[in-house]
Amino acid sequence: MAITALHTASTGLSALSREIDVIANNLANVNTHGFKAMRANFEDLLYQEVQAPGVENANGDQRPAGTYVGLGTRISNTQPDFSQGDAIETNRPLDMMVDGKGFFRVRIPEDQGAIGYTRAGNFFTNANGELVLGSATGPRLEPGLEIPEDFTSVRIDERGEIYGVRSDSTQESLGQLELATFVNHAGLRPIGGNLFVETPASGPPVNGVPGEGGFGSILQGFLESSNVDSVKELVGLIKTQRAFEMNSQAIQAADQTLQVVSNLRR
Repeated sequence: MAITALHTASTGLSALSREIDVIANNLANVNTHGFKAMRANFEDLLYQEVQAPGVENANGDQRPAGTYVGLGTRISNTQPDFSQGDAIETNRPLDMMVDGKGFFRVRIPEDQGAIGYTRAGNFFTNANGELVLGSATGPRLEPGLEIPEDFTSVRIDERGEIYGVRSDSTQESLGQLELATFVNHAGLRPIGGNLFVETPASGPPVNGVPGEGGFGSILQGFLESSNVDSVKELVGLIKTQRAFEMNSQAIQAADQTLQVVSNLRR
C-alpha cells in the first residue's frame, strides 16, 4: 500500500541524509593531516512476507518463489579507510610520518581512554621541552620525551630513535618512539583532534618499534596528507543527491496515490 511506500521512502531519505553528512565531513577534512576518509554502509530492513515460497497451491504444485515487500534501509555503520595518504615534505625536524602500519601514541585524559592514537605527526615542544601533538589540546607523546635546550637540532632515524645534536655536532640519544597497531582498525573510535581511541571492537593495541614486526618506518620532515579523494567524494555526493531526489519522488507518488484513494469516497 501507499502507506508502506511513504514509510519506506522516508527511511531512504534519513539514511541518505546521513551519508551526505559523512561525505561533507570527508570533504571538510581534505587538508587535515593524517585524516582517514569514512564510508557509509547501508543495509536493508525487515520484509513483509505476503506469500511464502514453497507453499502448495490447489493443484499440488509448489510456489517457486515468495512475495516479499521490503521496509526500507538504514546505515549499518561508517567504515574508515586506513589506506596511507601521500607524503608531504615539510623539512621541519619534529614533523614525522609513519611510512606503513602503525599509530603514534599520545597521552589523553583518563575519561577518554588515557591513550590516544593518531596518524598525524605534526609535533611541537611545549614549555617544558616535551614533544606534544600540534592539535588544539596538545597531548604529550607517549612514552614521554623531552628535548633539552642545549641541543641545537634533532635527528630522528627510520627506527624512531631520537637524537639531540649539539653545536659541536655531537649526538645524544633522547629516547625511542613506539607505535601501536590493532587487529581491527575499523573498530577504533574517532574522538576529534586527529585522535582515535581503543574499543572492544578494535581489540587491544600491539605496541612495537618502528621498522620491526610489521610496523612502518619513520620519515622525519614529512607529514601524511589526508587520504580523501575529493573527486571520488564529489561523484559520491552527486549520486547521493540523485538518490535523495528519487526517494522524494517516491513519497510524492505515494501521496498522489493516497489522494486518489481518498477521492474515491466522494
